[in-house]
Amino acid sequence: MDNQGSIEPRFARADSHDSQTASDFIDSQLKLEADAREALPFAFDHCTQPLGPLRQNLFSCLTCTPPSSSPSTTYTPAAVCYSCSIACHGEHELVELFNRRNFTCDCGTTRLPATSPCTLRIDPSTGVKGPVHSQPAAEGNTYNQNCRNRFCGCGELYDAHAEKGTMFQCLGLAGENEGGCGEDWWHPECVLGLGREWSRNKKARHGAERTPDHNGNGSEETTNQLRELEHDDEELPPGFPAEDDFETFICYKCVDANPWIKRYASSTGFLPPVLHTGVQPTNEQTSITRAESPNHKEPDGALGHGTVADKPVQNSVISDPEGNQNSPPSSTSLKRRADDDDTEERDMPNQAKKIKLETNKNCYYETLPEARPESLSIFLKEDFRDHLCRCANCYIKLRKHPQLLEEEESYEPPLSEGGEDARGSVGTGSLLDRGEAALNNVDRTVEGVMVYNHLKDKVKSFLQPFAESGQAVGAEDIKAYFEKLRGDEQAIKTAAVAGSGESGDGDNRREQSG
Repeated sequence: MDNQGSIEPRFARADSHDSQTASDFIDSQLKLEADAREALPFAFDHCTQPLGPLRQNLFSCLTCTPPSSSPSTTYTPAAVCYSCSIACHGEHELVELFNRRNFTCDCGTTRLPATSPCTLRIDPSTGVKGPVHSQPAAEGNTYNQNCRNRFCGCGELYDAHAEKGTMFQCLGLAGENEGGCGEDWWHPECVLGLGREWSRNKKARHGAERTPDHNGNGSEETTNQLRELEHDDEELPPGFPAEDDFETFICYKCVDANPWIKRYASSTGFLPPVLHTGVQPTNEQTSITRAESPNHKEPDGALGHGTVADKPVQNSVISDPEGNQNSPPSSTSLKRRADDDDTEERDMPNQAKKIKLETNKNCYYETLPEARPESLSIFLKEDFRDHLCRCANCYIKLRKHPQLLEEEESYEPPLSEGGEDARGSVGTGSLLDRGEAALNNVDRTVEGVMVYNHLKDKVKSFLQPFAESGQAVGAEDIKAYFEKLRGDEQAIKTAAVAGSGESGDGDNRREQSG
């Protein structure tokens, strides 16, 4: 051993020549903990079940509810909140479902085995926090294939390590039981109807064209090749809108379940329709379709969307949601719709007919082109809600889908603070901080025991003469003794005089003041 200088403690494994200083070890642990707090930034002390249905981040536990390999086997899907995914299912295999609306946490209910109870909720039978299990599950929850770790219209199993590129979540106008997707996540190529083969063929083709030279010893050419391959993974298929051009989208399944929404495609606030056939309409085809529509009136370019056409139609003014004026539907389209509703209108009283005509006269939706017959997805811009018709007839359809009326807010647990002031979740402070605190407590405890034993011996020697002589110990005796222990010189002299027996006769016990 080298005796020169100080020796810093080192940690080393017997089967390795690598070693690490204590300082390096602590730094690495602090970095790991910082990474963990970044990945799990929120406190996880409370289950969201008492809060009722929320739009919140959810997780499916494949350990507690493993998908069955047989379609005939009954499968009970379940999802748990962020806190329960860590506190109650932290060691299980989880699938992140991301934000879902109107969902109440399933942890501690009959949808999950009693062997995996909720440890965060208060048991109503005992009034004590956890474990809670076998409680009734919320009836309003809806589930889709994502709980089985299957995503998109292709239904592929999701592998976070192998999956490259971006998937997009549908706004979700219908659940799986209604023919929709239930807020599923989609591959761009599957939205277009190209299938996953398009992505695989692209990777195989580009990989053959540009195979990086891994023996290039970090050459600039190798780096560029790797960057090109990464760019290929992020490349969107032809016909799919650029990510910056839209805010969200509605998949063809949800559109087919709500065909009335089709007519908004290509209108203000919406991108042109994206067909599921794998062949997308050109801009020219889209403009021809709009021009041929009997309802379509091209807006005045100088006035913008929704303005009155050059030749206004007499006795009728239509306002869009912005308050701008539009030309009304043509007489041909009104006649066709009137024929369709002829049976209904024959039975309507005159007042009801008048109300319906007034409603239609002010309906922006009726001015939109007829919907395309193909199965298609709709891509929505950030301000799409400002351009949805909210007349009496249209509002009946909109109110079934609150996400179309206003932007949704997602619940987030409070942030978990790190370091000494961690008050978010139990154990969220640094391991180093908690270790130092524990050692400090140990040091104080050991020190206290040593002081107690030393004081016990001193007091014992002080009381021994009184015990042998049978003399009572007075308050002044004890006070003088402890002042002597503190080193008070005057008290030492007083104690010496008292010890010589010069005090008067009688009981020396006095009531201690203070």
